[in-house]
Amino acid sequence: MIPGLAGFGPERLEELTSRFRSLRVAVLGDYFLDKYYEVDPSLAEPSLETGRTAHQVVGVRHSPGAAGTVVNNLAALGAGSLTAVGFTGDDGEGYELRQDLAALGVDLGHLHTDSARRTPLYLKPRDAGRPGLAGEHSRYDVKNRTPTSPDLEKAILGSLRAVLPAVDALIVMDQVEDEGRGAVTAAVVRALEDLLPRFPRVVAWADSRRRIHTYRGLIRKMNQFELAGVHDPEPGSEIPDDRIVAALEAAEDRDAAGVFATVGEKGVWVGGRRPVRVPAVLVPPPVDPTGAGDSFSAGAVLARAAGASPVEAALAGNLVASITVRQLSTTGTARPEELFGALELWKEQNP
Repeated sequence: MIPGLAGFGPERLEELTSRFRSLRVAVLGDYFLDKYYEVDPSLAEPSLETGRTAHQVVGVRHSPGAAGTVVNNLAALGAGSLTAVGFTGDDGEGYELRQDLAALGVDLGHLHTDSARRTPLYLKPRDAGRPGLAGEHSRYDVKNRTPTSPDLEKAILGSLRAVLPAVDALIVMDQVEDEGRGAVTAAVVRALEDLLPRFPRVVAWADSRRRIHTYRGLIRKMNQFELAGVHDPEPGSEIPDDRIVAALEAAEDRDAAGVFATVGEKGVWVGGRRPVRVPAVLVPPPVDPTGAGDSFSAGAVLARAAGASPVEAALAGNLVASITVRQLSTTGTARPEELFGALELWKEQNP
């Protein structure tokens, strides 16, 4: 039996999920717009001017992406209140993103509008009627290629100081890979290190594409390659368990806030003096892993803020992710009542 999970059953899950509605969560980070173009290949026609194929879009849909994906999942799981901290541009994508977030009941008072910035965009054309990865075209990304201005950085720091006293959890989603181009600049990371000790009851969680090892004083969520310092791994590659354990033990020595290291279908390692691997819920294909790490974070953070131990939080995150990966052609969400069926399946797989 996995240490710390011997008594985890439906009653404990109900105890934790029933507390979600009382939790106040702020999500600081890079808010993207996920925009999907549904393309009908049968309607393709040559351009009269160039002769190139003119792909015909028959449907358009959009939803919050990156930090917004975490917010989507927090809202679906029933978090009591949500506050977005970051920025959008003063553009059409920013309008759509704000409308989507407002529909979720998110407080947008700290999501700053900056006319000098673009709203980051993941544009995802895909073939209508072909679910999952098979129908995806190449993605188009719109990001800011110039540094975040000192004034915008100052505004984000002011928002961070304003929201921390009023929340139970803070999630930092550092999505932009280019240093200093997004909402989570080096100055913001330094400020977090200074501010968080004043709020010891706040569950502080960080996820960063390129800079996770620079964070101190937050629970750090990373994948196995980020933990091991491997950039751009080969598809299908894995880090051996003994190397993961050694890296987790070293991370614990440097910073006792905690580390969660995801290992794909094998689940997640929880750091500590004796690291523990919590298996994933195995689900049959087809699956779409887009956003699985973000849905894991949402479930784990809410569980931790509701009183779960680290291994219980890891299991809660795995339950959420097992539901979202089954939703094809979108970054899915999970509702609290769906977690009980996932738990039953997990217990069958891990008797």
